[in-house]
Amino acid sequence: MNTGSLSPKAGEVILRDAVRRDVTTARRAALLDLLWNERFLMRAQLIERVERKLGKNCFGKAAWEDNFYRDMRVVKHAFSAAGYRLAFSRNKRRSGYYLQGQPDLSPELGQLLKSCSAEVDRRQIDIYGRLSPADRFRQGCAISDAARNAVAYRIRQQNPELSIQEATRLALERAYSA
Repeated sequence: MNTGSLSPKAGEVILRDAVRRDVTTARRAALLDLLWNERFLMRAQLIERVERKLGKNCFGKAAWEDNFYRDMRVVKHAFSAAGYRLAFSRNKRRSGYYLQGQPDLSPELGQLLKSCSAEVDRRQIDIYGRLSPADRFRQGCAISDAARNAVAYRIRQQNPELSIQEATRLALERAYSA
């Protein structure tokens, strides 16, 4: 396909549509994105992250291993076409897939992590560190409950005919399908 004069934005629209319609394309795009931003990820880590994004068993139930390696061949070819080399390291300290000659994190992700860590309040971390495991667990549950209730509240605002229980069920479905 000759796309020499095709606008990159137009190509992005076509790719987004293909990702939305085809699980194979969605898997490959997710793998490409993950490996563009992070290095030294093992097969299990990649599969877990893609399944978290696209849904459990998106690689298939029976031939998942074949699908993964087929997807990785296409992803490797895509990186090669862009001038990068996807490789695999078996080094015990740094094993997994990586882009040769690239830092462990993409510059964009590295910058995002730096700006996030700059917002961290060291005093708050110290307070959490002094909490018992039970208190940390309770606090985590409270945060999770608050997030679920906020989503249920928004669902109910959009659909006032729903009961609180039904809106909560829909909020949970959204959380587990994402």
